Amino acid sequence: MSLLDKFRTHAAPPAASRSPRLAEPSVVPRNIRVSNGLKDFLWLIGDVQHGQLLDFGTVWQSTVSFFTERRFKVYTADLLRTWRDFLAEDERRRIAAARRPGAEVQPPDYAGLADAFIAANLAYAPETFRAVLAWDLFDYLPEEVSRRIVDQLYGLLQPGGVVLAMFHSRLPDAFHRYRVLDGQHIEVLHAPPLLPPLRVFQNREILALFERFRSSKTYVGRDQLREGLFAK
Repeated sequence: MSLLDKFRTHAAPPAASRSPRLAEPSVVPRNIRVSNGLKDFLWLIGDVQHGQLLDFGTVWQSTVSFFTERRFKVYTADLLRTWRDFLAEDERRRIAAARRPGAEVQPPDYAGLADAFIAANLAYAPETFRAVLAWDLFDYLPEEVSRRIVDQLYGLLQPGGVVLAMFHSRLPDAFHRYRVLDGQHIEVLHAPPLLPPLRVFQNREILALFERFRSSKTYVGRDQLREGLFAK
């Protein structure tokens, strides 16, 4: 029986008499989702002392505090923002090269870009991390880049290490960021888009992407998000 098969079942002050009535400010409701993937992710790393966690999203104090209180050292690498900037710089180079007589703008070499990107942004020692929060990164990356990042992740994880990722079940109409609130809740926050989503993964494609991992489990949500938990 695989490790993932052993999961647990799871009042306002009065207004001044002559003051004009002010309009109530609009309040955007918080989008907080129950995350069974996060619950099992925490269970798998619950007995780790002084582990290290890599977060691929933006830095949120609530997420950092949540894991540091559990004696994890948190590293952050906003890979999607960095990849956007990396692509923009590559495009500038290709356009500059095309200005030579007889030259044309060449398409991106995603394999070469992925290797350079990983060398610049994921150059950690092997088996450094016990846990990785990948969020919905892979929905926004070319397939070749996703596969190389997952291969790199496999080497960066300790035996028994886990990755928590998210996948949209349809192309999202808005860009989101995510932060951990507590042991079973994640807040989904609207944010300015960095890149357009490139694909919708089928479940078999998710499992194929993480085929080197010894255990995989996916969780289907009601909000067009699927969670994936992958153990090395």
